[in-house]
Amino acid sequence: MKFSLEKFPRKITKVSLFGGYDEKNNLRSRSRSCRELAVNYNGYPYFTSPRHPLESELAMQEADCSTAEDGSGIGIVNFFQGKNIFITGGTGLVGKVLIEKLLRSTSVGKIYVLVKANDKETASQRLSEEIIHSELFECIREKYGSSYEEFVREKLIPIAGNICKSNLGMDPYYTHTITEQVDVIIGSAASTNLNDRYDFSLDVNVNAPQRLMRFAKTCKNLKLFVHVSTGLRLGVAYVNGRREGIIFEKPLSMGENGKKEDDGTSSSLFPRLDVTDEINLAMKSCIASTENDLTKNLKRLGLERAAFYGWYTTYHMTKAMGEMVINEMRGDVPVLIVRPSVIESSYKEPIPGWIQGNRMFDPVIMSYGKGLLPAYLADPDVYMDIVPVDLVANTIIAAIAKHGIVKKPDLNVYHAATNFVNPLQYSDFFDYIYEYFNAKPATLSGSIAKMKLFKEFGDFSKYIRDELLQPDGVTNAMTPQKLQKQYKAKVAYAEQLCKMYEFIGFFQARFHTGNTRKLLEEMSEEEKLCFEVDARKIDWRKYFVQIHIPGFRKHVLNDTKVSV
Repeated sequence: MKFSLEKFPRKITKVSLFGGYDEKNNLRSRSRSCRELAVNYNGYPYFTSPRHPLESELAMQEADCSTAEDGSGIGIVNFFQGKNIFITGGTGLVGKVLIEKLLRSTSVGKIYVLVKANDKETASQRLSEEIIHSELFECIREKYGSSYEEFVREKLIPIAGNICKSNLGMDPYYTHTITEQVDVIIGSAASTNLNDRYDFSLDVNVNAPQRLMRFAKTCKNLKLFVHVSTGLRLGVAYVNGRREGIIFEKPLSMGENGKKEDDGTSSSLFPRLDVTDEINLAMKSCIASTENDLTKNLKRLGLERAAFYGWYTTYHMTKAMGEMVINEMRGDVPVLIVRPSVIESSYKEPIPGWIQGNRMFDPVIMSYGKGLLPAYLADPDVYMDIVPVDLVANTIIAAIAKHGIVKKPDLNVYHAATNFVNPLQYSDFFDYIYEYFNAKPATLSGSIAKMKLFKEFGDFSKYIRDELLQPDGVTNAMTPQKLQKQYKAKVAYAEQLCKMYEFIGFFQARFHTGNTRKLLEEMSEEEKLCFEVDARKIDWRKYFVQIHIPGFRKHVLNDTKVSV
Protein backbone atom coordinates (compact mmCIF):
# COMPACT_ATOMS: atom_id res chain seq x y z
CA MET A 1 0.00 0.00 0.00
CA LYS A 2 1.29 3.43 -0.97
CA PHE A 3 0.54 6.04 1.61
CA SER A 4 2.35 9.36 1.41
CA LEU A 5 1.96 11.48 4.51
CA GLU A 6 4.31 14.38 4.95
CA LYS A 7 5.53 15.58 8.33
CA PHE A 8 4.02 18.90 9.31
CA PRO A 9 6.08 21.36 11.35
CA ARG A 10 5.18 21.43 15.01
CA LYS A 11 4.97 25.18 15.33
CA ILE A 12 1.79 25.80 17.32
CA THR A 13 0.14 29.11 17.99
CA LYS A 14 -1.82 29.73 21.16
CA VAL A 15 -5.55 29.93 20.56
CA SER A 16 -8.73 29.88 22.56
CA LEU A 17 -10.53 26.63 21.86
CA PHE A 18 -13.98 27.19 23.26
CA GLY A 19 -15.01 30.65 22.23
CA GLY A 20 -14.04 33.90 23.86
CA TYR A 21 -13.82 35.24 20.32
CA ASP A 22 -15.55 38.59 20.07
CA GLU A 23 -16.30 39.96 16.65
CA LYS A 24 -17.51 43.48 16.11
CA ASN A 25 -19.92 43.92 13.28
CA ASN A 26 -20.55 47.28 11.68
CA LEU A 27 -24.31 47.31 11.38
CA ARG A 28 -26.07 49.77 9.16
CA SER A 29 -29.64 50.79 9.84
CA ARG A 30 -32.05 51.46 7.02
CA SER A 31 -31.34 55.17 7.48
CA ARG A 32 -27.67 54.27 6.70
CA SER A 33 -26.43 55.41 10.09
CA CYS A 34 -23.71 53.20 11.49
CA ARG A 35 -23.42 51.54 14.86
CA GLU A 36 -21.49 48.67 16.36
CA LEU A 37 -22.69 45.52 18.06
CA ALA A 38 -20.31 43.13 19.84
CA VAL A 39 -21.36 39.50 19.57
CA ASN A 40 -19.84 36.37 21.04
CA TYR A 41 -18.67 33.76 18.54
CA ASN A 42 -20.67 30.94 20.12
CA GLY A 43 -22.79 33.01 22.43
CA TYR A 44 -26.11 33.21 20.60
CA PRO A 45 -28.72 30.46 20.86
CA TYR A 46 -30.04 28.90 17.69
CA PHE A 47 -32.78 31.10 16.27
CA THR A 48 -36.03 29.24 15.74
CA SER A 49 -37.55 32.09 13.75
CA PRO A 50 -36.05 34.35 11.10
CA ARG A 51 -37.76 37.23 12.88
CA HIS A 52 -36.05 36.77 16.21
CA PRO A 53 -35.14 40.32 17.42
CA LEU A 54 -31.45 39.55 17.80
CA GLU A 55 -31.28 38.10 14.32
CA SER A 56 -33.19 41.03 12.91
CA GLU A 57 -30.65 43.40 14.42
CA LEU A 58 -27.74 41.44 12.99
CA ALA A 59 -29.49 41.22 9.64
CA MET A 60 -29.70 45.00 9.28
CA GLN A 61 -26.43 44.86 7.42
CA GLU A 62 -28.13 42.52 4.91
CA ALA A 63 -31.08 44.82 4.27
CA ASP A 64 -29.46 47.61 2.32
CA CYS A 65 -26.76 46.63 -0.15
CA SER A 66 -25.70 49.52 -2.34
CA THR A 67 -23.31 49.90 -5.21
CA ALA A 68 -19.86 51.39 -4.70
CA GLU A 69 -20.10 55.18 -4.70
CA ASP A 70 -18.07 55.67 -7.88
CA GLY A 71 -20.11 53.02 -9.72
CA SER A 72 -17.00 51.15 -10.81
CA GLY A 73 -17.68 48.15 -8.60
CA ILE A 74 -15.06 45.61 -7.64
CA GLY A 75 -13.51 45.49 -11.09
CA ILE A 76 -14.06 41.76 -11.67
CA VAL A 77 -13.69 41.77 -15.44
CA ASN A 78 -10.66 44.05 -15.33
CA PHE A 79 -8.93 41.91 -12.73
CA PHE A 80 -9.26 38.67 -14.69
CA GLN A 81 -8.22 40.15 -18.02
CA GLY A 82 -5.14 38.20 -19.10
CA LYS A 83 -4.72 36.58 -15.68
CA ASN A 84 -3.43 32.99 -15.61
CA ILE A 85 -5.14 30.53 -13.28
CA PHE A 86 -3.95 27.17 -11.90
CA ILE A 87 -6.80 24.99 -10.61
CA THR A 88 -7.01 21.60 -8.94
CA GLY A 89 -10.33 19.77 -8.91
CA GLY A 90 -11.29 21.29 -12.26
CA THR A 91 -13.28 18.24 -13.32
CA GLY A 92 -15.47 18.39 -10.20
CA LEU A 93 -18.81 20.20 -9.91
CA VAL A 94 -17.55 23.55 -8.60
CA GLY A 95 -14.35 23.41 -10.67
CA LYS A 96 -16.23 22.94 -13.93
CA VAL A 97 -18.75 25.70 -13.18
CA LEU A 98 -15.88 28.04 -12.24
CA ILE A 99 -13.99 27.31 -15.46
CA GLU A 100 -17.11 27.75 -17.59
CA LYS A 101 -18.00 31.06 -15.94
CA LEU A 102 -14.47 32.44 -16.28
CA LEU A 103 -14.36 31.53 -19.97
CA ARG A 104 -17.84 32.90 -20.67
CA SER A 105 -17.79 36.12 -18.65
CA THR A 106 -14.15 37.26 -18.44
CA SER A 107 -11.10 37.65 -20.66
CA VAL A 108 -9.06 35.28 -18.53
CA GLY A 109 -5.65 34.23 -19.82
CA LYS A 110 -4.62 30.58 -19.50
CA ILE A 111 -6.33 28.18 -17.14
CA TYR A 112 -3.97 25.37 -16.18
CA VAL A 113 -6.12 22.44 -15.08
CA LEU A 114 -4.45 19.78 -12.93
CA VAL A 115 -5.99 16.48 -14.01
CA LYS A 116 -5.42 13.21 -12.18
CA ALA A 117 -3.54 11.28 -14.86
CA ASN A 118 -0.23 9.52 -15.42
CA ASP A 119 0.63 11.21 -18.71
CA LYS A 120 -0.20 14.18 -20.93
CA GLU A 121 -2.33 12.16 -23.36
CA THR A 122 -4.60 10.81 -20.62
CA ALA A 123 -4.90 14.28 -19.08
CA SER A 124 -5.86 15.75 -22.45
CA GLN A 125 -8.43 13.02 -23.01
CA ARG A 126 -10.04 13.62 -19.62
CA LEU A 127 -10.14 17.37 -20.28
CA SER A 128 -11.94 16.75 -23.58
CA GLU A 129 -14.45 14.25 -22.22
CA GLU A 130 -15.22 15.85 -18.87
CA ILE A 131 -14.92 19.57 -19.61
CA ILE A 132 -14.68 20.59 -23.29
CA HIS A 133 -17.47 18.27 -24.47
CA SER A 134 -19.63 18.74 -21.38
CA GLU A 135 -23.16 20.04 -21.92
CA LEU A 136 -22.35 22.66 -19.28
CA PHE A 137 -20.32 24.52 -21.92
CA GLU A 138 -23.20 24.77 -24.40
CA CYS A 139 -23.49 28.58 -24.09
CA ILE A 140 -19.81 29.05 -24.97
CA ARG A 141 -20.16 26.46 -27.75
CA GLU A 142 -23.03 28.46 -29.26
CA LYS A 143 -21.13 31.72 -28.88
CA TYR A 144 -18.00 30.57 -30.73
CA GLY A 145 -19.59 28.13 -33.14
CA SER A 146 -17.07 26.26 -35.29
CA SER A 147 -14.15 27.93 -33.50
CA TYR A 148 -15.29 26.73 -30.06
CA GLU A 149 -12.80 23.90 -29.70
CA GLU A 150 -9.93 26.08 -30.87
CA PHE A 151 -10.90 28.73 -28.33
CA VAL A 152 -11.15 26.41 -25.32
CA ARG A 153 -8.01 24.46 -26.17
CA GLU A 154 -6.12 27.73 -26.40
CA LYS A 155 -7.39 28.71 -22.94
CA LEU A 156 -7.45 25.37 -21.09
CA ILE A 157 -4.12 23.61 -20.55
CA PRO A 158 -4.38 20.09 -19.09
CA ILE A 159 -1.62 19.22 -16.62
CA ALA A 160 -1.13 15.57 -15.72
CA GLY A 161 -0.62 15.24 -11.99
CA ASN A 162 -1.91 14.13 -8.61
CA ILE A 163 -2.46 16.24 -5.49
CA CYS A 164 -1.32 13.28 -3.36
CA LYS A 165 2.14 13.16 -4.94
CA SER A 166 5.25 15.20 -4.35
CA ASN A 167 5.24 18.43 -6.39
CA LEU A 168 1.61 17.56 -7.24
CA GLY A 169 2.88 14.91 -9.66
CA MET A 170 3.67 17.50 -12.35
CA ASP A 171 6.56 17.25 -14.79
CA PRO A 172 9.40 19.84 -14.54
CA TYR A 173 8.37 21.72 -17.70
CA TYR A 174 4.87 22.58 -16.50
CA THR A 175 6.10 23.18 -12.98
CA HIS A 176 8.43 25.87 -14.30
CA THR A 177 5.80 27.31 -16.66
CA ILE A 178 3.19 27.68 -13.95
CA THR A 179 5.56 29.15 -11.36
CA GLU A 180 6.55 31.79 -13.93
CA GLN A 181 3.09 32.65 -15.24
CA VAL A 182 0.34 31.93 -12.71
CA ASP A 183 -1.51 34.79 -10.99
CA VAL A 184 -4.11 32.85 -8.99
CA ILE A 185 -4.10 29.30 -7.59
CA ILE A 186 -7.48 27.66 -6.87
CA GLY A 187 -7.47 24.47 -4.83
CA SER A 188 -10.84 22.77 -5.37
CA ALA A 189 -9.94 19.09 -5.16
CA ALA A 190 -11.43 17.10 -2.27
CA SER A 191 -12.27 13.69 -0.92
CA THR A 192 -15.77 12.50 -1.82
CA ASN A 193 -16.60 10.38 1.22
CA LEU A 194 -17.86 11.66 4.58
CA ASN A 195 -16.25 8.80 6.49
CA ASP A 196 -13.40 7.52 4.35
CA ARG A 197 -10.31 5.79 5.68
CA TYR A 198 -8.49 8.13 8.04
CA ASP A 199 -5.19 7.83 6.17
CA PHE A 200 -6.81 8.65 2.82
CA SER A 201 -8.73 11.62 4.26
CA LEU A 202 -5.59 13.00 5.88
CA ASP A 203 -3.60 12.71 2.67
CA VAL A 204 -6.24 14.35 0.44
CA ASN A 205 -7.59 16.97 2.84
CA VAL A 206 -4.52 17.85 4.92
CA ASN A 207 -1.33 16.95 3.09
CA ALA A 208 -2.56 17.97 -0.36
CA PRO A 209 -3.32 21.59 0.68
CA GLN A 210 0.12 21.64 2.31
CA ARG A 211 1.74 20.53 -0.97
CA LEU A 212 -0.26 23.11 -2.91
CA MET A 213 0.73 25.91 -0.53
CA ARG A 214 4.36 24.87 -0.72
CA PHE A 215 4.10 25.06 -4.52
CA ALA A 216 2.36 28.45 -4.28
CA LYS A 217 5.35 29.88 -2.44
CA THR A 218 7.53 29.18 -5.48
CA CYS A 219 5.26 31.19 -7.84
CA LYS A 220 6.81 34.53 -8.79
CA ASN A 221 3.69 36.57 -9.55
CA LEU A 222 1.07 34.97 -7.34
CA LYS A 223 -1.64 37.39 -6.27
CA LEU A 224 -3.94 35.02 -4.39
CA PHE A 225 -4.15 31.45 -3.09
CA VAL A 226 -7.76 30.20 -3.01
CA HIS A 227 -8.85 27.20 -0.97
CA VAL A 228 -12.33 26.05 -1.95
CA SER A 229 -13.71 23.46 0.43
CA THR A 230 -16.02 21.23 -1.57
CA GLY A 231 -17.13 17.63 -1.40
CA LEU A 232 -19.48 15.32 -3.24
CA ARG A 233 -22.02 15.23 -0.44
CA LEU A 234 -21.64 18.02 2.07
CA GLY A 235 -19.91 21.39 1.97
CA VAL A 236 -17.27 22.32 4.43
CA ALA A 237 -18.89 25.26 6.16
CA TYR A 238 -19.38 22.40 8.64
CA VAL A 239 -15.65 22.47 9.48
CA ASN A 240 -16.84 24.47 12.49
CA GLY A 241 -17.91 21.17 14.04
CA ARG A 242 -20.59 20.96 16.73
CA ARG A 243 -20.59 24.66 17.59
CA GLU A 244 -24.02 26.25 17.73
CA GLY A 245 -25.53 29.68 17.19
CA ILE A 246 -24.23 32.01 14.52
CA ILE A 247 -20.98 30.83 12.94
CA PHE A 248 -18.87 33.72 11.74
CA GLU A 249 -16.37 33.71 8.89
CA LYS A 250 -13.42 33.17 11.18
CA PRO A 251 -10.18 31.39 10.18
CA LEU A 252 -9.33 28.18 12.01
CA SER A 253 -6.08 28.24 13.96
CA MET A 254 -3.81 25.30 14.66
CA GLY A 255 -5.01 23.26 17.63
CA GLU A 256 -8.70 24.23 17.56
CA ASN A 257 -11.48 21.69 17.93
CA GLY A 258 -15.14 21.61 17.01
CA LYS A 259 -16.69 21.05 20.43
CA LYS A 260 -19.62 23.02 21.81
CA GLU A 261 -19.04 25.47 24.65
CA ASP A 262 -21.50 23.69 26.92
CA ASP A 263 -20.00 20.20 26.63
CA GLY A 264 -18.72 20.42 30.22
CA THR A 265 -15.04 20.23 29.30
CA SER A 266 -12.64 23.00 30.26
CA SER A 267 -10.68 24.39 27.30
CA SER A 268 -7.51 24.34 29.38
CA LEU A 269 -7.90 20.61 30.08
CA PHE A 270 -8.96 19.44 26.64
CA PRO A 271 -6.04 18.26 24.46
CA ARG A 272 -5.11 20.36 21.44
CA LEU A 273 -5.57 18.91 17.99
CA ASP A 274 -2.07 18.14 16.70
CA VAL A 275 -1.87 17.45 12.94
CA THR A 276 1.42 15.58 13.15
CA ASP A 277 0.14 13.35 15.96
CA GLU A 278 -2.96 12.46 13.94
CA ILE A 279 -0.87 11.57 10.89
CA ASN A 280 1.40 9.38 13.03
CA LEU A 281 -1.65 7.72 14.60
CA ALA A 282 -3.01 6.83 11.17
CA MET A 283 0.40 5.48 10.12
CA LYS A 284 0.58 3.27 13.22
CA SER A 285 -2.91 1.94 12.55
CA CYS A 286 -1.85 1.06 8.99
CA ILE A 287 1.11 -0.91 10.30
CA ALA A 288 -0.82 -2.66 13.07
CA SER A 289 -3.80 -3.73 10.93
CA THR A 290 -3.98 -6.88 8.86
CA GLU A 291 -4.87 -6.46 5.20
CA ASN A 292 -8.37 -7.80 5.81
CA ASP A 293 -9.06 -5.35 8.64
CA LEU A 294 -7.16 -2.33 7.29
CA THR A 295 -10.04 -0.41 5.71
CA LYS A 296 -12.46 -1.18 8.54
CA ASN A 297 -9.97 -0.15 11.24
CA LEU A 298 -8.99 3.10 9.52
CA LYS A 299 -12.59 4.10 8.89
CA ARG A 300 -13.41 3.44 12.54
CA LEU A 301 -10.34 5.38 13.65
CA GLY A 302 -11.39 8.42 11.61
CA LEU A 303 -14.86 8.41 13.13
CA GLU A 304 -13.47 8.02 16.64
CA ARG A 305 -11.00 10.91 16.24
CA ALA A 306 -13.66 13.16 14.71
CA ALA A 307 -16.10 12.47 17.56
CA PHE A 308 -13.36 12.97 20.15
CA TYR A 309 -12.42 16.42 18.83
CA GLY A 310 -15.98 17.60 18.17
CA TRP A 311 -16.66 16.99 14.47
CA TYR A 312 -19.50 15.02 12.94
CA THR A 313 -17.49 13.21 10.28
CA THR A 314 -13.91 12.29 9.32
CA TYR A 315 -14.31 14.48 6.25
CA HIS A 316 -15.14 17.65 8.17
CA MET A 317 -12.40 17.12 10.74
CA THR A 318 -9.70 16.61 8.10
CA LYS A 319 -10.98 19.55 6.04
CA ALA A 320 -10.74 21.70 9.17
CA MET A 321 -7.18 20.45 9.67
CA GLY A 322 -6.43 21.40 6.07
CA GLU A 323 -7.51 24.97 6.79
CA MET A 324 -5.30 25.00 9.88
CA VAL A 325 -2.32 23.87 7.81
CA ILE A 326 -2.90 26.62 5.24
CA ASN A 327 -3.23 29.28 7.94
CA GLU A 328 -0.13 28.05 9.76
CA MET A 329 2.25 27.93 6.79
CA ARG A 330 0.94 30.70 4.48
CA GLY A 331 3.50 33.30 5.50
CA ASP A 332 3.15 36.30 3.15
CA VAL A 333 0.89 34.50 0.67
CA PRO A 334 -2.55 36.18 0.39
CA VAL A 335 -5.19 33.51 1.09
CA LEU A 336 -8.91 33.27 0.39
CA ILE A 337 -10.91 30.39 1.93
CA VAL A 338 -14.43 29.73 0.64
CA ARG A 339 -16.64 27.40 2.68
CA PRO A 340 -19.80 26.35 0.84
CA SER A 341 -22.66 24.66 2.65
CA VAL A 342 -24.57 21.92 0.77
CA ILE A 343 -23.98 22.56 -2.94
CA GLU A 344 -26.76 21.65 -5.33
CA SER A 345 -27.67 22.39 -8.96
CA SER A 346 -27.37 25.76 -10.66
CA TYR A 347 -30.15 28.26 -10.11
CA LYS A 348 -29.79 30.33 -13.27
CA GLU A 349 -26.64 29.82 -15.30
CA PRO A 350 -25.37 28.58 -17.57
CA ILE A 351 -28.11 25.90 -17.50
CA PRO A 352 -30.76 26.07 -14.74
CA GLY A 353 -30.81 22.77 -12.86
CA TRP A 354 -27.48 21.49 -14.19
CA ILE A 355 -25.69 19.24 -11.74
CA GLN A 356 -22.99 16.61 -11.76
CA GLY A 357 -23.20 13.61 -9.45
CA ASN A 358 -25.66 12.29 -6.89
CA ARG A 359 -25.20 14.83 -4.14
CA MET A 360 -26.24 14.94 -0.51
CA PHE A 361 -29.98 15.68 -0.58
CA ASP A 362 -30.59 14.10 -3.98
CA PRO A 363 -30.66 10.49 -2.73
CA VAL A 364 -33.17 11.68 -0.10
CA ILE A 365 -35.28 13.49 -2.72
CA MET A 366 -35.40 10.62 -5.19
CA SER A 367 -35.84 7.92 -2.56
CA TYR A 368 -38.87 9.81 -1.27
CA GLY A 369 -40.21 10.29 -4.81
CA LYS A 370 -39.89 6.56 -5.52
CA GLY A 371 -41.66 5.61 -2.31
CA LEU A 372 -38.54 4.20 -0.65
CA LEU A 373 -38.32 6.86 2.07
CA PRO A 374 -41.74 7.63 3.59
CA ALA A 375 -40.16 9.31 6.63
CA TYR A 376 -37.04 11.25 7.52
CA LEU A 377 -35.01 11.91 10.65
CA ALA A 378 -34.95 15.69 11.20
CA ASP A 379 -36.45 18.52 13.20
CA PRO A 380 -39.05 20.16 10.91
CA ASP A 381 -38.22 23.60 12.34
CA VAL A 382 -34.47 23.36 11.76
CA TYR A 383 -33.06 25.43 8.92
CA MET A 384 -31.32 23.65 6.09
CA ASP A 385 -28.52 25.30 4.16
CA ILE A 386 -28.48 24.61 0.43
CA VAL A 387 -26.61 26.80 -2.04
CA PRO A 388 -26.84 26.60 -5.86
CA VAL A 389 -23.49 25.94 -7.51
CA ASP A 390 -23.63 29.06 -9.72
CA LEU A 391 -23.87 31.28 -6.61
CA VAL A 392 -20.82 29.49 -5.20
CA ALA A 393 -18.83 30.05 -8.38
CA ASN A 394 -19.83 33.72 -8.59
CA THR A 395 -18.91 34.29 -4.95
CA ILE A 396 -15.47 32.75 -5.54
CA ILE A 397 -14.87 34.83 -8.65
CA ALA A 398 -15.99 38.13 -7.07
CA ALA A 399 -13.96 37.47 -3.90
CA ILE A 400 -10.87 36.59 -5.96
CA ALA A 401 -11.12 39.88 -7.81
CA LYS A 402 -11.64 41.87 -4.61
CA HIS A 403 -8.71 40.40 -2.72
CA GLY A 404 -6.48 39.70 -5.71
CA ILE A 405 -6.40 43.37 -6.63
CA VAL A 406 -5.06 44.52 -3.25
CA LYS A 407 -2.65 41.57 -2.84
CA LYS A 408 -2.44 41.90 0.94
CA PRO A 409 -0.79 39.02 2.83
CA ASP A 410 -3.90 38.26 4.89
CA LEU A 411 -6.47 35.46 5.11
CA ASN A 412 -10.14 36.04 4.34
CA VAL A 413 -12.95 33.52 4.85
CA TYR A 414 -16.26 33.44 2.98
CA HIS A 415 -19.28 31.27 3.74
CA ALA A 416 -21.10 30.46 0.51
CA ALA A 417 -24.35 29.74 2.32
CA THR A 418 -27.99 30.78 2.39
CA ASN A 419 -29.72 30.08 5.68
CA PHE A 420 -28.81 33.36 7.39
CA VAL A 421 -30.35 35.59 4.70
CA ASN A 422 -32.85 33.23 3.06
CA PRO A 423 -33.78 30.49 5.56
CA LEU A 424 -35.40 27.23 4.45
CA GLN A 425 -36.94 24.88 7.00
CA TYR A 426 -37.04 21.11 6.57
CA SER A 427 -40.84 21.22 6.70
CA ASP A 428 -40.97 23.59 3.70
CA PHE A 429 -38.29 21.61 1.85
CA PHE A 430 -40.34 18.42 1.98
CA ASP A 431 -43.54 20.29 1.12
CA TYR A 432 -41.93 21.46 -2.13
CA ILE A 433 -40.70 17.95 -2.91
CA TYR A 434 -44.18 16.55 -2.26
CA GLU A 435 -45.67 19.17 -4.59
CA TYR A 436 -43.30 18.16 -7.38
CA PHE A 437 -43.78 14.40 -7.13
CA ASN A 438 -47.52 14.74 -6.61
CA ALA A 439 -47.66 16.45 -10.01
CA LYS A 440 -44.96 14.31 -11.68
CA PRO A 441 -44.93 10.91 -9.95
CA ALA A 442 -41.87 8.68 -9.95
CA THR A 443 -43.78 5.62 -8.66
CA LEU A 444 -45.82 3.11 -10.64
CA SER A 445 -48.85 3.77 -8.47
CA GLY A 446 -48.65 7.48 -9.21
CA SER A 447 -49.43 8.45 -5.63
CA ILE A 448 -47.25 9.64 -2.79
CA ALA A 449 -47.96 10.75 0.77
CA LYS A 450 -46.45 13.73 2.53
CA MET A 451 -43.15 13.09 4.27
CA LYS A 452 -43.28 12.28 7.98
CA LEU A 453 -40.52 13.86 10.06
CA PHE A 454 -39.28 12.30 13.30
CA LYS A 455 -36.96 13.59 15.99
CA GLU A 456 -36.20 10.16 17.48
CA PHE A 457 -34.57 7.35 15.53
CA GLY A 458 -36.65 4.67 17.25
CA ASP A 459 -39.93 6.31 16.22
CA PHE A 460 -38.60 6.83 12.69
CA SER A 461 -37.47 3.21 12.38
CA LYS A 462 -40.80 1.80 13.60
CA TYR A 463 -42.74 3.97 11.16
CA ILE A 464 -40.76 3.03 8.06
CA ARG A 465 -40.85 -0.66 8.98
CA ASP A 466 -44.63 -0.48 9.10
CA GLU A 467 -44.93 1.59 5.91
CA LEU A 468 -42.44 -0.37 3.79
CA LEU A 469 -44.07 -3.64 4.77
CA GLN A 470 -46.95 -2.86 2.42
CA PRO A 471 -46.15 -4.46 -0.99
CA ASP A 472 -46.48 -2.45 -4.18
CA GLY A 473 -47.58 -3.58 -7.62
CA VAL A 474 -44.23 -5.16 -8.42
CA THR A 475 -43.61 -7.06 -5.21
CA ASN A 476 -47.08 -8.64 -5.25
CA ALA A 477 -45.85 -11.13 -7.84
CA MET A 478 -42.80 -12.12 -5.79
CA THR A 479 -42.36 -15.16 -3.58
CA PRO A 480 -42.61 -14.62 0.20
CA GLN A 481 -38.84 -15.17 0.52
CA LYS A 482 -38.06 -12.50 -2.07
CA LEU A 483 -40.60 -10.15 -0.54
CA GLN A 484 -38.98 -10.50 2.87
CA LYS A 485 -35.49 -10.01 1.45
CA GLN A 486 -36.54 -6.89 -0.45
CA TYR A 487 -38.35 -5.53 2.60
CA LYS A 488 -35.23 -5.89 4.78
CA ALA A 489 -33.09 -4.23 2.10
CA LYS A 490 -35.48 -1.25 1.87
CA VAL A 491 -35.57 -0.78 5.64
CA ALA A 492 -31.78 -1.01 5.91
CA TYR A 493 -31.33 1.52 3.11
CA ALA A 494 -33.74 4.04 4.65
CA GLU A 495 -32.19 3.69 8.10
CA GLN A 496 -28.62 3.99 6.84
CA LEU A 497 -29.43 7.00 4.67
CA CYS A 498 -31.04 8.92 7.52
CA LYS A 499 -28.47 7.84 10.09
CA MET A 500 -25.62 9.04 7.86
CA TYR A 501 -27.09 12.55 7.65
CA GLU A 502 -28.75 12.66 11.05
CA PHE A 503 -26.49 15.42 12.34
CA ILE A 504 -27.53 17.90 9.68
CA GLY A 505 -31.22 17.32 10.42
CA PHE A 506 -30.63 18.73 13.91
CA PHE A 507 -27.82 21.18 13.14
CA GLN A 508 -28.20 24.07 15.60
CA ALA A 509 -26.19 26.74 13.79
CA ARG A 510 -26.51 29.37 11.08
CA PHE A 511 -23.64 30.45 8.82
CA HIS A 512 -23.09 34.20 8.79
CA THR A 513 -22.37 35.60 5.32
CA GLY A 514 -21.26 39.13 6.10
CA ASN A 515 -18.33 39.05 3.68
CA THR A 516 -20.62 38.14 0.80
CA ARG A 517 -22.90 41.00 1.74
CA LYS A 518 -19.89 43.31 1.61
CA LEU A 519 -19.17 42.02 -1.89
CA LEU A 520 -22.71 43.02 -2.87
CA GLU A 521 -22.22 46.50 -1.44
CA GLU A 522 -19.09 46.98 -3.52
CA MET A 523 -20.31 45.47 -6.80
CA SER A 524 -21.56 47.65 -9.63
CA GLU A 525 -25.04 47.05 -11.02
CA GLU A 526 -23.50 45.35 -14.04
CA GLU A 527 -21.44 43.06 -11.83
CA LYS A 528 -24.49 42.16 -9.77
CA LEU A 529 -26.27 41.04 -12.91
CA CYS A 530 -23.34 39.15 -14.40
CA PHE A 531 -22.01 37.61 -11.19
CA GLU A 532 -25.09 36.92 -9.07
CA VAL A 533 -24.21 36.30 -5.41
CA ASP A 534 -27.39 37.47 -3.65
CA ALA A 535 -28.98 34.44 -1.98
CA ARG A 536 -32.02 36.50 -0.99
CA LYS A 537 -33.20 36.30 -4.59
CA ILE A 538 -33.63 32.52 -4.48
CA ASP A 539 -37.28 31.43 -4.61
CA TRP A 540 -37.02 28.07 -2.86
CA ARG A 541 -40.33 26.71 -4.14
CA LYS A 542 -39.41 27.58 -7.72
CA TYR A 543 -35.92 26.17 -7.24
CA PHE A 544 -37.02 22.71 -6.11
CA VAL A 545 -40.25 22.32 -8.09
CA GLN A 546 -39.20 23.87 -11.40
CA ILE A 547 -35.40 23.75 -11.46
CA HIS A 548 -33.50 21.38 -9.19
CA ILE A 549 -35.53 18.15 -9.20
CA PRO A 550 -36.24 18.27 -12.96
CA GLY A 551 -32.56 19.12 -13.52
CA PHE A 552 -31.35 16.22 -11.40
CA ARG A 553 -33.63 13.78 -13.20
CA LYS A 554 -32.45 15.04 -16.56
CA HIS A 555 -28.70 15.54 -16.05
CA VAL A 556 -27.93 12.78 -13.55
CA LEU A 557 -30.65 10.16 -14.03
CA ASN A 558 -30.83 10.78 -17.81
CA ASP A 559 -34.60 10.98 -17.74
CA THR A 560 -35.22 12.35 -21.23
CA LYS A 561 -38.94 12.82 -20.53
CA VAL A 562 -38.22 15.51 -17.96
CA SER A 563 -37.71 19.09 -19.13
CA VAL A 564 -36.22 21.94 -17.14
